[in-house]
Amino acid sequence: MSMIIDRRLNDRNKNATNRQRFIKRYKAQLRRSVADIVADRSITDMSRGGEVGIPVKDISEPRFRIGRGGDREMVHPGNKEFNTGDMIAKPKSGGGGGSGSGGEGQGEEGQDNFMFTLSKEEFMNLFFDDLELPRLARTVLGDSQQFTYRRAGYTPSGVPANLSVPRSVKNAMARRIALTAPLKRELEELKQAGADAEEIEALEKRIQRIPYLDEYDLRFRHRVKEPKPISRAVMFCLMDVSASMSEAKKDLAKRFYTLLYLFLSRKYEQVELVFIRHTSNAEEVDEHAFFHDPQTGGTVVMSALNLMIDIQQERYSPNEWNIYGAQVSDGDAFGSDPQRSAMKLNKDILPLCKYFAYVEVPDSPSTITPLAAAYSQIRSETFAMSTVMDRGDVYPVLRELFQKESV
Repeated sequence: MSMIIDRRLNDRNKNATNRQRFIKRYKAQLRRSVADIVADRSITDMSRGGEVGIPVKDISEPRFRIGRGGDREMVHPGNKEFNTGDMIAKPKSGGGGGSGSGGEGQGEEGQDNFMFTLSKEEFMNLFFDDLELPRLARTVLGDSQQFTYRRAGYTPSGVPANLSVPRSVKNAMARRIALTAPLKRELEELKQAGADAEEIEALEKRIQRIPYLDEYDLRFRHRVKEPKPISRAVMFCLMDVSASMSEAKKDLAKRFYTLLYLFLSRKYEQVELVFIRHTSNAEEVDEHAFFHDPQTGGTVVMSALNLMIDIQQERYSPNEWNIYGAQVSDGDAFGSDPQRSAMKLNKDILPLCKYFAYVEVPDSPSTITPLAAAYSQIRSETFAMSTVMDRGDVYPVLRELFQKESV
């Protein structure tokens, strides 16, 4: 009796095909569950997988059963209040013994949740499923240290593993035809002329001595090594770190930057980050100082934009890098700085960027800040702005900024 051993990467209780079929069928429910847990997930755990809950009512399927049919009359034991022909009223909600508001593991409206474990890759695919780079902006390929092997025809020498049997047999057939064709014509002429039998036999043996396959016929698949260009991007992170930017606002900024970085990392093979913080002056810092080092002073956005241009001109040529910018601020700025910054952004930065996103974290959603009023005058396909008030707004804003274009 033969025995089949399953040695696939997924274990015996998890079929990869069935998992993909389930995810495809219930993608809308899974995406809602993923969106719900994003707001409460920490930055370091943003890209890991995990369990998501789906209400059982969302995955329940209709069932067909064969009934008895016709009219039936019966007397149920214990009946003391109904007579023949009476209409039975529908039970009040919550009065039955079904799923109510007291069971364990229940979800919305007292429904039990079906828990489904997503891998890291499945989680990220659902997380960024309908997001895309605006206008398919990934166009620049940079120099790469990676290499790939490309097929380059056939070679008469090589290792046995690369032997091309069909090509070798074709060469052998062509060689035999080329060598035997004149000999066969000569043999036919001898037979018609009634030549000596020994001469005919000698010519037949000569034809038979031509080998079926010769070393000269062998051909091996040939591959050449060539550099593989990779797409790369640089993401400039600009943030106001003045006294008006509280820790809660910085936390929202960090979540937005993290999601944007994860998204770009899925679209580009190499992504570099440049952190620029500013009050009245701007400076390039590392990530820890960018989010945690407290600063004091007013807000001058122009200083950050000027520093971004200087760094870009020094290290990131638009011919070699896809440039992205992301700015987070509470919208406060001194004097004419908002108007000057909007002009600088529109004239000098946006022509170099594939996309520039401005996210504002104001104290009140109804407040129109000076910076938002100035930026709202910018009319560019590579610029977008939005407002974030709490953690739950960060992911929807990213989806709004990078949603796929309708064809």
